[in-house]
Amino acid sequence: MELHQQGKTAFVSGSTQGIGFAIASSLAAEGVRVIVNGRSQRRVDAAVARLRAAYPGADHSGRRADFSSPAEVEALWGELEEVDILVNNVGIFGLDEFESVSDEEWARYLEVNVMSGVRLSRHLLGGMLRRGWGRVLFISSESGVNVPADMIPYGVTKAAMIALGNGLSKLTRGTGVTVNTVLGGPTYSDGVAATVESIAQSQSAPVDGVKAAIIGQNSTTLLERFIDPAEIANLVTYLASPLASATNGAAVRADGGVLTGML
Repeated sequence: MELHQQGKTAFVSGSTQGIGFAIASSLAAEGVRVIVNGRSQRRVDAAVARLRAAYPGADHSGRRADFSSPAEVEALWGELEEVDILVNNVGIFGLDEFESVSDEEWARYLEVNVMSGVRLSRHLLGGMLRRGWGRVLFISSESGVNVPADMIPYGVTKAAMIALGNGLSKLTRGTGVTVNTVLGGPTYSDGVAATVESIAQSQSAPVDGVKAAIIGQNSTTLLERFIDPAEIANLVTYLASPLASATNGAAVRADGGVLTGML
């Protein structure tokens, strides 16, 4: 399927590895010029080099910024050119007992997972509206709908992302701009892979066995395996294309069937 994305420019936050890099790669494969982002200049440079080697048809670049620092985000504005596709992917997660999560930790979750998308959208959405075309995408999670008891700050911020995307979509009425949210499920990202490998090593168990055991604890997954980051990226790339013009203000699932309700 031809997605008609050649010549577009995309900024993907948190995209030096995992789902973010998979999204950057998928967009680059369609002829999009991608600006990757990460906290480490070394990782940013390495991600850009990988994109340029695999997809040399566009001038891919990178911007270092830590979204837990408003000052660093502010400095990013002068470096971002006109962006046609904004993918709000950056995020943090962790297992936490609710009573032990401090105000400071709550603030960090909100700063990175929610305010990153607020600030980027506030900076870039207006230009899309003036030009008459654009795509804003939020990478949320099924945890934003069914909040895990041991990941409440993460789930709350992912729910906020869904609400933010829905609200912003109301600003695009009658334009060629859309705002949508993708709800991912258990994905075998770099961070998850490192955790699984660590568990496997500590238990002297095969990695595939540990992966199967973890997924087996989630009785609602219809996929019955981890989602590959590329599977999330495929949906994002479609929603970022002109072909998805009728999808706006939606929370689209790529959760492997973890959310089993009809709505």
